[in-house]
Amino acid sequence: MIIYKSDKEIELMKESNRIVAQILSELKQMIKPGIKTKELDEYADMRTLELGAKPAFKGYQGFPACLCTSINEEIVHGIPSSRSLKKGDIISIDFGVIYNGFYGDAAITVPVQEVSSEAEKLIETVKQSLDKGIEQVRVGNRISDISSAVQKCVESNGFSVIRSFVGHGIGLSLHEEPQVPNFGSPGHGPKIKPGMVLAIEPMIAAGDWDVEILEDNWTAVTKDRSLSAHYENTVAVTDEGPEILSILETEEAGEHRERRNA
Repeated sequence: MIIYKSDKEIELMKESNRIVAQILSELKQMIKPGIKTKELDEYADMRTLELGAKPAFKGYQGFPACLCTSINEEIVHGIPSSRSLKKGDIISIDFGVIYNGFYGDAAITVPVQEVSSEAEKLIETVKQSLDKGIEQVRVGNRISDISSAVQKCVESNGFSVIRSFVGHGIGLSLHEEPQVPNFGSPGHGPKIKPGMVLAIEPMIAAGDWDVEILEDNWTAVTKDRSLSAHYENTVAVTDEGPEILSILETEEAGEHRERRNA
């Protein structure tokens, strides 16, 4: 069952998601060779509590950490550890909080200093595919219009869409209906209506989309060990179009400037 949110509930979700965006922005500045993924996790845990929220992932179905830190061929659900980042790595950070009873959820992929041209293109493509998906968050469209837009963008750039994991509704629970796949033909699935809040999260690979789960029973990697990237935003459906909740006001201002200069 899809749970539609009132304007007041969406305002509350905006608060939880902006905490997520703030902490992800701070974590991004910490990414450098030599830093351990557990240091990132410890920082996120500390900042979450400072801002009056609770980590959403820690303890969720037994997950042991605040962040998912997935490096290179790791797609999602990487567990923070003593592993240090190296120059040329890429790291996907997936993060969520609970604030005033509502969940926030977002993800970014960050290069560790200079990376390969393939890695640069992969990160740029996953960001573009998320933008293309969000453009389809319009009243009257269907969920698979989002899916199709993501897939078209990814495959037109020579990459593949991970099919084992999908986006989702979000609100008082971390995962709600509907599921939001990142592949499929348009015109299918539930109609997009005001009050829906969706966590849209393309996960893509430089090689094939087949997935393998490591022995920790969490970390998902590309079966061919090709690079993977992940981006996610939480988006509310309004009569005027999509409203990205997991974004900072400073980022919004920057995007507006870029559009005016385009």
